[in-house]
Amino acid sequence: MNHGTTKRKFGREKNQRNALIKSLALSLVVHKKIDTTLAKAKELRPFVEKLVTKGKSGTLAARRIIEERIGSPRGVKILVDELGPKYKERNGGYTRITKLPRRKGDASPMAQIEFV
Repeated sequence: MNHGTTKRKFGREKNQRNALIKSLALSLVVHKKIDTTLAKAKELRPFVEKLVTKGKSGTLAARRIIEERIGSPRGVKILVDELGPKYKERNGGYTRITKLPRRKGDASPMAQIEFV
C-alpha cells in the first residue's frame, strides 16, 4: 500500500501547482539561489535534483526531457552546460535548504534553497 505519500498541494489545482514548481525550478537554475517558503523549497528540491541528474548525461534525449519539465531553453542550457559538468562526480545532494526568519506579513516559515 502507498499510504502517506501525497505531495503538498499549496491550495492550488494541479495545473497551477505544476506551473508553480516549474517557475520556481527555472528561477533556481537561472539565479542559483532563491528565497521562498519552507514548504515550497522542500517540494522543489527533489524536482530540481532529478533535473540536474538528467543534465549530467547531456544527451539530446535528456535535453528534451529537461525542456519539457522546466519549459525554457535558457534553463536547459544552464543545466546541461554549467551544472551538469559541475556535479559530474557527485551522486545527488545538489541543493541545500537553509531556514530563514519568518516572513513579516503572515509569519510563514521562509527558507533559502541554493545549489551546493
